[in-house]
Amino acid sequence: MTGFPGGTSVSVVTVYDWPAPDGRPGGSPHLHTASTEGYVVLRGDGAVETLSSAGYEERDLRPGRVVWFTPGTVHRLVNGGDLQILVVMQNAGLPEAGDAVFTFPPDVLTDQARYRAAAALPEPASDDELAGAARRRRDLAMAGYLPLRDRVRAGDLDALAELHRAAANLVSGRVAGWRQRWHGGPLTQATATGEHLDILEAVATDHLAAAAVHDAGGPVPRFGMCGRLQTWNLTGAPDGEEVA
Repeated sequence: MTGFPGGTSVSVVTVYDWPAPDGRPGGSPHLHTASTEGYVVLRGDGAVETLSSAGYEERDLRPGRVVWFTPGTVHRLVNGGDLQILVVMQNAGLPEAGDAVFTFPPDVLTDQARYRAAAALPEPASDDELAGAARRRRDLAMAGYLPLRDRVRAGDLDALAELHRAAANLVSGRVAGWRQRWHGGPLTQATATGEHLDILEAVATDHLAAAAVHDAGGPVPRFGMCGRLQTWNLTGAPDGEEVA
């Protein structure tokens, strides 16, 4: 197996410090439709706001804190100062292929063409142009998120159900491609572990004889959903949009 352990991906996100429409600096609210995401806080402080089956919650983030959330959880990073996070993402390749969905307003979420145009960053573009586009995209996600948050805070979980249906409609056409990535990555790794256990039980060492080291090289800087990213291609698959 050549993929990173567990079929995961890792990236480092330095969370945006641009003030959002509600005055709190931070990233773009979004959810994942098929992948669990984990945070390991490296430095600084801040918070993560979440909307889930438990309603609205906010958790403080500080160095050494580890939190993770399952598919369907809307999450928004808030930068309290110099916040940097190591992001561990399940199902490497799926989030980059569109598993992440922004909380754009409903009229954008329900229109495939408008959603794709709003979610994309210009290419090629200067660093300043990319930063401006990423900030506008974040603010559009906030425009959908703030009324959604108000409804969930008031106990209206139907608001989340509406978002989940819109997200499923957006991504359903991509699932066949995601399935191929899953088969070639996370599922293959889990299956290989079972095969290794069978080999060891037979007191054999076939897989140990194939021991190898892999090196992803240096990180690639990008603008992500929540901040400036350092990413690595750990799957061998073509790079897509990074989402953290």
